Amino acid sequence: MSGDAPVLEATGLCKSFVFGKRVTVALDAVDMRLVAGRVTGLIGPDGAGKTTLMRLAAGLLVPDAGEVRVLGRDATAESLAVQAELGYMPQRFGLYEDLTVAENLELYADLQGVPRATRAARYAELMRMTGLAPFTRRLAGRLSGGMKQKLGLACTLVRPPRLLLLDEPTVGVDPVSRRELWAIIDHLVASAGMSMLLATAYLDEAERCADVVLLHEGRVLARGAPRALSAAVAGRVWQVSAPGMAPRELQDALSRAPGVADALVQGEHVRVVTREAAPPTLAESPSLRADPVAPRFEDGFVDLLRQARSDLARDIDMGPPRHAVDADDTRAVIRVRGARRRFGTFWAVDGVDFSIARGEIFGLLGANGAGKTTLFRMLCGLLPASAGRLEVAGFDLRRASAVARARIGYMSQKFSLYGNLSVAQNLAFFAAAYGLHGAERAARIAWAESTFDLADSAAQLAGLLPLGYKQRLAMACALMHAPEILFLDEPTSGVDPLARREFWLRINALARRGVTVLVTTHFMEEAEYCDRVAILAAGRLLALDAPAALKARARNAALPEPSLEDAFIALIQAHEQRVAS
Repeated sequence: MSGDAPVLEATGLCKSFVFGKRVTVALDAVDMRLVAGRVTGLIGPDGAGKTTLMRLAAGLLVPDAGEVRVLGRDATAESLAVQAELGYMPQRFGLYEDLTVAENLELYADLQGVPRATRAARYAELMRMTGLAPFTRRLAGRLSGGMKQKLGLACTLVRPPRLLLLDEPTVGVDPVSRRELWAIIDHLVASAGMSMLLATAYLDEAERCADVVLLHEGRVLARGAPRALSAAVAGRVWQVSAPGMAPRELQDALSRAPGVADALVQGEHVRVVTREAAPPTLAESPSLRADPVAPRFEDGFVDLLRQARSDLARDIDMGPPRHAVDADDTRAVIRVRGARRRFGTFWAVDGVDFSIARGEIFGLLGANGAGKTTLFRMLCGLLPASAGRLEVAGFDLRRASAVARARIGYMSQKFSLYGNLSVAQNLAFFAAAYGLHGAERAARIAWAESTFDLADSAAQLAGLLPLGYKQRLAMACALMHAPEILFLDEPTSGVDPLARREFWLRINALARRGVTVLVTTHFMEEAEYCDRVAILAAGRLLALDAPAALKARARNAALPEPSLEDAFIALIQAHEQRVAS
């Protein structure tokens, strides 16, 4: 292969899948070229065809039409030769959790035919690069989410590939681990000249790529340098504020305003992209202030997709509450005092105290393994506390956990519905499980199908839905009984930016009606929607404050305008330094 030849070239690539009587077009005449020695970002909404394209490039699927050539070879006709020269890390990389870190490396070295004479040196390099050297004897199942991703990448790199395919490698990992993974990626490109195709749901990551390819409904919607997509919205991006309006309220109003393509809460302001080069206006707020700001890649990405899609939720009716909820009652509905939870000799939660008021959106942040999910399960009555007192909706969870559970809705970190049941069957099952009968049950199922745009997918198996629609279904089931408290454990992990915006419009609508929301997330811009956030480290409460106050604490000469991610990382790193000393 000549030096200027593309490392990956797709020409007229088509692929469809048949599920029963339904045909899904995953890729429709896709053309693209990857330049050697660069990171190319592959972005697009859920179901756009990103994973299908990667699997075709890896020779794991056969195209219906067209061709994909990888490293000068036909990926279909010469799949084994292609697979010998590239590395592919899928979304759910198959680590063996009952094997140690070292044993996983050894297994993948065997599978990839790495000569034994070169293994020790390669393992040492990979462990140094990923920071896993102190953990080679630890079981993979005992690693945090970020460490598992780094081990998965190390296993993929046991035999150094010429081309590396990474399918959303940072989904579900905390900001510190994301930065560490990107340091590895930058090192591989700079030192080894490796070429990469990286699918990502994080648009700040896409902005770091040399080139991006934007897929939508199986077609290439845009390609080129990220700055070109940003330039397309120059003069149409604004930082907006309004006296007397909270950022969430302002964002909700602006998202409905004519001429607005996007509205996103950003600290004490709302970032707005307009369809024309004119500032937004609101009839209900004549004193609206809109200052022009420089465009970002995310602004251009969302603007393009808004033009291509017309199915985004704007006006959201959450339906009548089953239990009486007074939106003006701000008394605490969740109280946690001295909460502790032990697994063997390990304290996953170690003396946590906080309370949450009715109608509050409360964020729980922390690095992978900080204890967030354990605390969530305790508050849902799914896991008993080892010590301390937990009250939810006025009920002590030690004595009345079943009664408290009837007042809450829960969306877990992983899709936890029944994949072998249809959408309609899942809705019917959860309606029955929550004690809905007769006309009330039928009305709530109809509400769920209408509100979450699930009617056209009612007969489809839940396990075959795109991730964004799985999230809609999970949220519909969690809200089936109109709970007064909603627990959301990383609900938008892996979901595209438009689906996340739609999700938060719904959450804001719930909070305005007095529903209390407790959420964990690794998307720091999502934490901006929270009234307060608590940051956990090693099972203990590190900080508890409003997002603006946390950012103010991180402000210094080097960071005059810190983001919430900057504040989070600074707190975690300071904690780690204290522990180390």
